[in-house]
Amino acid sequence: MQISQLLRRKGPDVATIDGAESVRAALGKLAELGIGALVVSADGARIDGIVSERDVARGLTERGAGLLADPVSSVMTADVRTCGPDASVHDLAQLMTDHRVRHVPVVRDGVLVGIVSIGDVVKARLDELETERAQLVDYIQTS
Repeated sequence: MQISQLLRRKGPDVATIDGAESVRAALGKLAELGIGALVVSADGARIDGIVSERDVARGLTERGAGLLADPVSSVMTADVRTCGPDASVHDLAQLMTDHRVRHVPVVRDGVLVGIVSIGDVVKARLDELETERAQLVDYIQTS
């Protein structure tokens, strides 16, 4: 399965935040949306970074509660792993495992077109396995 197929099912919506916003604002948005990461983007199309709950937790440990007033850009991950819509779910799972990331923005021609979480990848893979299982059962029963 390709990432474009996964995005068709889940939708193209990507939660973003400007890097100048406060870490407190980012945490509020994460909680409000019930998600684990925000793409940092000034214009909603170009990726400046990504900020996750993990980034904030590490920042709080290192810098204390004063971090909450700091800009998101001070805790975001600037070196963002991305993929294209033509990437396979299998390849994306490998990228996520190799680089220990849980959220990967999807980019087409330099423009943000979606985001995939590890949960999306696991669900897609389970769906693929269930389809394969059903086909095998059908093959065995009709043979």
